[in-house]
Amino acid sequence: MLYLDHAATSPARPAVLEAMHPFLTGVYGNPSSHHTVGEAASEALEWARGRVAAALGMRPSEVIFTSGGTESNNLAVKGIVLGALQEDPQRRRLLTTPIEHESILRSAEYLHRLHRVAVAMLPVGEDGVVAIDDLRIALDAADTALVTFGHANNEIGTVQDVTGLMAVAHEHGAPVHVDAVQSAGWLDLRALGADAVSIAGHKLGTPKGIGAIGVRSRVPLEPLLHGGGQERGRRSGTENVAGAVGLATALDLAETERAQSIAEVGAQTGAFIASVLDAVPQAALTGSPDHRLPNLASFTFAGASGEAVLLELERRGVVSSSGSACAAGSDEPSPVLLALGIPAEVAQTSVRFTFGRTPLPEGAAQHLAGLVADAVAAVTA
Repeated sequence: MLYLDHAATSPARPAVLEAMHPFLTGVYGNPSSHHTVGEAASEALEWARGRVAAALGMRPSEVIFTSGGTESNNLAVKGIVLGALQEDPQRRRLLTTPIEHESILRSAEYLHRLHRVAVAMLPVGEDGVVAIDDLRIALDAADTALVTFGHANNEIGTVQDVTGLMAVAHEHGAPVHVDAVQSAGWLDLRALGADAVSIAGHKLGTPKGIGAIGVRSRVPLEPLLHGGGQERGRRSGTENVAGAVGLATALDLAETERAQSIAEVGAQTGAFIASVLDAVPQAALTGSPDHRLPNLASFTFAGASGEAVLLELERRGVVSSSGSACAAGSDEPSPVLLALGIPAEVAQTSVRFTFGRTPLPEGAAQHLAGLVADAVAAVTA
């Protein structure tokens, strides 16, 4: 079985599990406990915090450990906007895009519904890119509490011009949150300079249930979880020490391998995209052809049900998806694809392939494209 759904989750890496193991058995103390066992756990937690901070280009004190990407995004969007409202009740405007992860969009809905926050959606082009001029037009220095967008989209792989967008936002005094759940390990997060950055471990090779968010100390943040005051009062709850160590280890490994992974997996993905477009007449690549993640290829196959293609591929030993795992099972067309201007009937034909960090054997991309062509032919015959 060939697993090509790494955007949903990746298997835990052996080196990560090995690093985590001592903190599940030997060093098992509560890091808030004031005894030798607890202090050993606390030291490990702070080591992990330092390594994650280095990967995000932030100070260790600015890193908050969470349960994953969804919690990180909720804390960023709700926490920063509510923090801004505490300082200035007039700052009740949130800018985002219609192609964001559900954790961003549902958080925005919550703020609008219960806190009367005005949510403005920035348009995206047919490639999923946010135009800098559109952000400039939408910004109002007097009332914008936060600008939030994904570094790389989880369905189409488009990578945003974070530097350009952030420069405009900062000109207008608006903080920027970047959802880097998909880009972590593939793109350099240290150079972003964002005010807040979210990541999730299970996309990088940790077990599920660990994530982090970096939030600059200058940005007001209202906690969502209250209790024992862990994470400097910004996220109460006993920390997952083993998970934090695993996340730090996974980030270190990804950073060490990043250049080679981009070169090798990027070339493989490019060959796969070209082969699919050549072999399947109705195939169309979604997202930006130039500014995209090196491991993600998403297509629509006009006239072929995407779910039927997925079943045919699985019969041929290939596991992929039709988009975000958080929307799996829905019969509705992807809101991301609709936002790109793709008709609903075509959006329902989409299939996403996401490769891992280890390239497939030589010639595998062309063979895989042949299997895709066979699967599409089978459902359109």
